[in-house]
Amino acid sequence: MTGTDNDKLNYKDGFSELFVKFIDAMVDYEHFSRDALVDALNRLARSFRLTKVVTEFYKSMIAEKDGEGEILCDFDEGPADIVVLKKELILKTGAIVRVIAYAAEGTEPLSREEEQRLDICIRAMMGYIGRNRLQTAVEILAFHDNNGYPNFAYYFRHLGKMSKTGGFLGFTAAMYNLKNFSGINRDIGFESGNVVMKAHYETLRDMIGERGTVCRVVGDNFAAIFPNELLEQITTFLEGTPVIYDQETKGSVSVSACAGIFVIPEDFVYERPGDIVDMIMPTCQAAKVSGETDFVYASMKNLEDKENAARVRRDFEKALKNSEFQAYYQPKVNVETGRITGAEALCRWIRDGKMITPMEFIPILERSTDIFRLDFYMLDLVCKNIRKWLDEGRNAVRISINISRKHLTDPKLLDNIVDIVNRYDIPYEYIEIELTETTTEGDYNKLKKLVEGLKKIGIYTSIDDFGIGYSSLNLIRELPWNVMKIDRSLLPTSSTNEKNLSTILYKHITAMACDMGLECLTEGVETEEQVQILRDNSCEYAQGYYYDWPLPLDEFEKRLEAGEYPVHLR
Repeated sequence: MTGTDNDKLNYKDGFSELFVKFIDAMVDYEHFSRDALVDALNRLARSFRLTKVVTEFYKSMIAEKDGEGEILCDFDEGPADIVVLKKELILKTGAIVRVIAYAAEGTEPLSREEEQRLDICIRAMMGYIGRNRLQTAVEILAFHDNNGYPNFAYYFRHLGKMSKTGGFLGFTAAMYNLKNFSGINRDIGFESGNVVMKAHYETLRDMIGERGTVCRVVGDNFAAIFPNELLEQITTFLEGTPVIYDQETKGSVSVSACAGIFVIPEDFVYERPGDIVDMIMPTCQAAKVSGETDFVYASMKNLEDKENAARVRRDFEKALKNSEFQAYYQPKVNVETGRITGAEALCRWIRDGKMITPMEFIPILERSTDIFRLDFYMLDLVCKNIRKWLDEGRNAVRISINISRKHLTDPKLLDNIVDIVNRYDIPYEYIEIELTETTTEGDYNKLKKLVEGLKKIGIYTSIDDFGIGYSSLNLIRELPWNVMKIDRSLLPTSSTNEKNLSTILYKHITAMACDMGLECLTEGVETEEQVQILRDNSCEYAQGYYYDWPLPLDEFEKRLEAGEYPVHLR
């Protein structure tokens, strides 16, 4: 025994003082010191002539049966021959707390008063252990996922602590996605894949150390924050590193990641954790789909974009109600006769007498189902105008309306289009639906079904921006389009060099359209020389600034009344 005689003598005269110190050490949450608690426990144990004190904690009876618990011994100063006192507490949650106090053989037995006081001490210890372990369990449950990774709530809490203890200047936040991890799981199995993910995470965690944190957001997505001086080291690590998953065979796989990175600037104003997450989450998504870089850096402009997006979504409902969205019509012209054969309806947002350009709101609305409502609003407006022209005996023409590719997720899309057209009793040949190319097999099958359905009832369809995607030829080979709209990027600027690659390419595309029986229209026609290029290559229709900009309804109706453009524009 290493205790002093003074510790033993303090029993009768000093127990209260030792017990108070013991309790104080347990409840001093602000300046808690485990060393102070263990020291107080040791002093009490010596005062009772104990040689060993063991505490056990099990989350349940099953855990105890399986031997899955926590056993601690912070006082061990001699042989544990005799059990002096053993206490057990079963909490309401089913957790078990047990404390066993031992003494050496031949030790003077405790008096009745000593037993009572030791019982009080052990009960206090059990209460502390139960509360402490349950608090730890709650901590793990709330701030860790089922695989033991710190979760997003942990990351949010860490950001909150940083905001109160020094701020974010000099730090970088990042969200990263492990690339092709499903392929890794497929190649080496889920169990080995879990080993790889854990090892990759732990390497980065150790790299950051106490100067930041890293957590798992969901699946193979993680978030981190760390000092700026670690940025180069961490991006190098994320670019690709071998990770061993089998220590015996030294089997390994290369793991790389794409990330959204926000080097937090001096003028950044933090109000809540979402302010940082909103900077790194979209940029991580941008990095995933970039195809050009694995790292996309956020800037304060991203924050401005976010605020603008919130404003657009907030104003959208009111804009629909107040009819602020208007259809502007850009004529489609027969290049031989100058006759207006149709037009494309383009959405314009007029608010307080000012025009908001489509690029300021269309991409934002496409992030949600709001784009569905806008597209159907535009189709309804176009049908209303066509009905007006027909009723007034005007020279009505076919109008094309753009439908976002997002609509392909709607199984009732075809029915919705037909319902709106039928509502105004519009002959189907006056409606053309413009659709862009798809990038996935699932979307391709939905697009095919839609085009075939529209073709069957007599509504025209056109493939928009032909030539800028990767599946154009397959799309026109298998889908029954009516119109091919050739993107302006494929239109030669000059006809002087017939061997120019763009000239040759344009010539064969227009010839292919004609051979397939498709109407051929070229967008972005701006000069008389380009009009002649269309004529020389049997492209019958043009759309572009050479003839007209998109026109408000009253101006377009004047063009319809004239019916064709002057000779010098033919």
